[in-house]
Amino acid sequence: MKGTEKIIAHIMSDAQAQADAILAQAQEKCALIRDDYAKKAADAYGERIRTGVKACADAASSVERLERMEAKKSLLALKQEMISRSFEKAEKMLVSLPEDKYVSLLASLAAKSSSTGDEEIVLNAADRERVGKAVVKAANERLGSGRLTLSKDAGDFDGGLILRRGNIEVNCTAELLVELCRGEMSAAIAGVLFD
Repeated sequence: MKGTEKIIAHIMSDAQAQADAILAQAQEKCALIRDDYAKKAADAYGERIRTGVKACADAASSVERLERMEAKKSLLALKQEMISRSFEKAEKMLVSLPEDKYVSLLASLAAKSSSTGDEEIVLNAADRERVGKAVVKAANERLGSGRLTLSKDAGDFDGGLILRRGNIEVNCTAELLVELCRGEMSAAIAGVLFD
């Protein structure tokens, strides 16, 4: 039996050697596969990180652009508010001119706006009492043969006048005069205020 035991031992030894070789080969293959997948995982991880960083940078850039746009809108709104206040102040200055200059202004407006010379001048209640007669007299003098009259009605406006003949009215109120100047003077005022 000793011979069979030797043969069995030799077969077992060869089988063990083959098993060890197969196991070593399998472990080597596993190591290669593991390394390949580790590299793929690292590449995928790196790509995800790059994508995430780019997405964050894009989002931050977008927020920054929106913030800049909002800041510009706020600044523009502030500038427009300041320009509007400038025109409101101009209107207040116009209606609070010294009496002689205000009468001259209103008479000039009435004379230039008159088409027939026999319209009626509508003033607000305060101006009607304070300077009404003087305005009519000065406007008629400017027209030469003018027959302008002071309306019994008082207008609902801050200053200036309305020239009326029947249903036809020419608006020369301070509000309208300032508004008409607004378009051409806004840029100049902005230049003075903000440059």
